[in-house]
Amino acid sequence: MKAFIRRLREDFHKAAFADLIRIDGDTVNFADTSSRLSKLFASGIIENIGFKLLPGKKSGQFAGREFEGLVRKFIESYFLKLSHLRPGRWGFAEGRSIAEFEQYAHLVDLQAATEANPKLAAIIGGDYIIKPDIVVFRDPEPDEDINKPETLVDDQVARLTAIRKVNGSRKILHASISCKWTIRSDRSQNSRTEALNLIRNRKGNLPHIMVVTAEPLPGRLASIALGTGDIDCVYHFALPELQKAVNASDQEDSIELLKTMVEGRRLRDISDLPLDMAV
Repeated sequence: MKAFIRRLREDFHKAAFADLIRIDGDTVNFADTSSRLSKLFASGIIENIGFKLLPGKKSGQFAGREFEGLVRKFIESYFLKLSHLRPGRWGFAEGRSIAEFEQYAHLVDLQAATEANPKLAAIIGGDYIIKPDIVVFRDPEPDEDINKPETLVDDQVARLTAIRKVNGSRKILHASISCKWTIRSDRSQNSRTEALNLIRNRKGNLPHIMVVTAEPLPGRLASIALGTGDIDCVYHFALPELQKAVNASDQEDSIELLKTMVEGRRLRDISDLPLDMAV
């Protein structure tokens, strides 16, 4: 019997083939029409996944939104199965402002101050309140749940921690997930910019910062995946299938670069993401 996660991953790919992935001429719609290698590796991914590919076109904007929705549903279905590893009251959403969450609620006041004072805005900059593609968040816990094993807290102690609902805490941002249907040079650094915003402007714990993509070119994946300090890891929607496609080519540079990212723990499959989020 197949593991639940294996079946869920297959369902994710099946939905992507039905609603998102298309081929126009000889080009799959997550490949770059101007790049022979991009088209080669994308076609290899399609062949290795093995579902029927439909002809047609999808606009880049539509494809991006559809990809976000599929990824969010996959992560939600998967992560909620891990309650024995990561108990809690969890929520999943697309396009929510980080200012709604405990660690970033102060940014509302900061934005108001910079809008009211142009000189202050010039000194410290702006664009603090971002809206990640997908957010995973946790509700604060009522005392009756915290005190289930025994009386651990009362009204005299732990009056500032965000995990206690009685302290008036907002929802706690657990993960910020950026979805990139493809990666192009003009927008490859958007995810890093968002990540640095989350790191620098938080008050409290840092959420997981992750990127999910279908980009087939190892060189473009490397533009986000290589390096540490901002993004936890990059996750490919079909990494084993990409590895098989790249390894079947005669492109030694691509083979070596992909190997470097995987062995260097900078690139993983989407099936790894929810388990990593449970850490």
